[in-house]
Amino acid sequence: MDATELPSHFNDLEKMSTAEILANINAEDQKVAVAVSKQLYQVEQFIEGAIPKIKAGGRLFYLGAGTSGRLGILDASECPPTYGVPEDVVIGIIAGGDQAIRKAVEKAEDNPEQAWQDLLKYNVNEKDVVVGIAASGQTPYVVGGVKAARSNGLVAGCITCNQDTELAAQVQYPIEVIVGPEFVTGSTRMKAGTAQKMVLNMISTTLMIKLGKVIGNKMVDMQISNNKLLERGTRMIMDELSIDKELALALLQQHGSVRKAVEAFRNNA
Repeated sequence: MDATELPSHFNDLEKMSTAEILANINAEDQKVAVAVSKQLYQVEQFIEGAIPKIKAGGRLFYLGAGTSGRLGILDASECPPTYGVPEDVVIGIIAGGDQAIRKAVEKAEDNPEQAWQDLLKYNVNEKDVVVGIAASGQTPYVVGGVKAARSNGLVAGCITCNQDTELAAQVQYPIEVIVGPEFVTGSTRMKAGTAQKMVLNMISTTLMIKLGKVIGNKMVDMQISNNKLLERGTRMIMDELSIDKELALALLQQHGSVRKAVEAFRNNA
């Protein structure tokens, strides 16, 4: 039986106190980071394979269904505001389309041909990179998508929480994070979802650093879209240039990003 479908280590959940439920969920969650740590080399290999493609103008596509699809969309949607990249650099695609972000779409994940059709809408080519995300490693939509992508010359990786899956067999870079049975049997939005989110964080963050979107430890290209980010950007400029808040804020408002503000100040110094 797949690890994601094994019975929970706990029984009679309905008889537990609230404190017991929380403590037991937390105990299971602590296993996730350990499981991810065992796949760091596989994550590294995927990223090293993806970097030259993205630098050459390729894009990173996440394919998933249900929770896995939503996690891919979440990660993709956060790249433009965080790192200032265009919205078409990291793209999340979910089985059933955008309506499936909020509500389950019946049988959307069962069509092995649909993911490639969804990718074709973006005119994918050999510069692009695809990551299939599926806790089970068996979702037809995801398996079919990465299989078609690879056969058309795209770099393909996957994130799954089972070993030796059909999904992993179809990609050059399988990432298999084995978190074991869920607290609620089969509820892969829990540990499996957390593991997928952690790996997605690693992939997108590392890629953005390697693309030059971070200097020191700061998001110098972030979009200044609200007061919190305006304040954060101002502090970054103050720290980097050793100037007062008033000047830092004026530079940021004038130039629109931390990077451009710092460069303009130094060029005029």
